[in-house]
Amino acid sequence: MDMIEPGLTFVPPAQRVAGTARLGCDRNGGRTRLRRLYQDGSAKIRMPAVSADPLEAVLINTAGGLTGGDRLGWEVDVGAGACASVTTQACEKIYRAAADRAEVRVKLTVGAGGRIAWLPQETIVFDRSAFARRLDLELAAGAEALVLEATVFGRLPMGERAAHGDFHDRWRVSQDGALVHAEDFRIGPDIAAILGRSAVAGGAIAMATVLMISPRVETLLDPARDIIGGQGDASVWSVKKSGKLLARLFAENGYQLRKRLVPLVELLNGRAGLPKLWSL
Repeated sequence: MDMIEPGLTFVPPAQRVAGTARLGCDRNGGRTRLRRLYQDGSAKIRMPAVSADPLEAVLINTAGGLTGGDRLGWEVDVGAGACASVTTQACEKIYRAAADRAEVRVKLTVGAGGRIAWLPQETIVFDRSAFARRLDLELAAGAEALVLEATVFGRLPMGERAAHGDFHDRWRVSQDGALVHAEDFRIGPDIAAILGRSAVAGGAIAMATVLMISPRVETLLDPARDIIGGQGDASVWSVKKSGKLLARLFAENGYQLRKRLVPLVELLNGRAGLPKLWSL
C-alpha cells in the first residue's frame, strides 16, 4: 500500500481475470477439422493430436481459478455433420470473493447432423465465493448434444466446506429454433444449511446435471439409471423429432460423484467415450 498523504492509504485496484476463446470446426475430408481458433487473455484452447472423430478440445484458464470480478467466455461452433468433444484441463476453482462475482459465459452452436459433447471437469466452490454461469446451446435440426456440469461445494479431504456464498447456473437449450430445455439453479447465501435439507441434498456436497439431446435416449435410460443408483435419477422426453435425457446425481464428495460420472459419460458418449484428461 502507498501513502498518498498523512493518515491515508491508497490500495491499488485488484487485477481481474478476463478471457475469451472461440473454436469453430467443420466436416472436411471425412473427418472434423479445425476452422477457426481465437484466444484472448487467460482463456486458452489446446487440441490433442487425434486422427479420428471427434475433434477434441481442452479449455484452460491460465489464471488457475476465478474470484469476484473475473470474467471468462467460451464459444464453440460445430458445423453440419461435424463432431467435437470439449473438456477442461482441470477442475475450475471458484475462490472467495471480496466484492462482485465471477462470471462464465458458454455459447455452443451445432449445425445439422453435428454433435457436441460438453464435458468440463468439476467446478469446485470455496466458502464465501460468488459465481454465475450462463450456458446457451443452439442445435440445428438433427443435431445432437451431451452436456455435463458437475459442482462440488468445498473439499472435505482438505477440511474445506463452502458454508456460505452465492451460486447461480443458468441453461438455455434450443433445437431448430424452439426452446427444449431451460433451468436456473441458485443456492445461497447459506449454502451448507440448504444442502443439508432432506428435500435438497441431505448433506451431500457434490452434484451434477447431465443433459443429452438425441433420438437414442430412450434406449439409454435404463442403463443410465443403473449407473446413477439411489443418489439421483434420470428421465426421458420426446422433443422436436428427437429426445431428451436429463439426469441429476449427488454424492457426499467429489470422488464418489466422479465414480458414477465416469461410466455414465462412457455410456452416453458412445464410441467417443471418456475425455482423455478424465480419471479417477
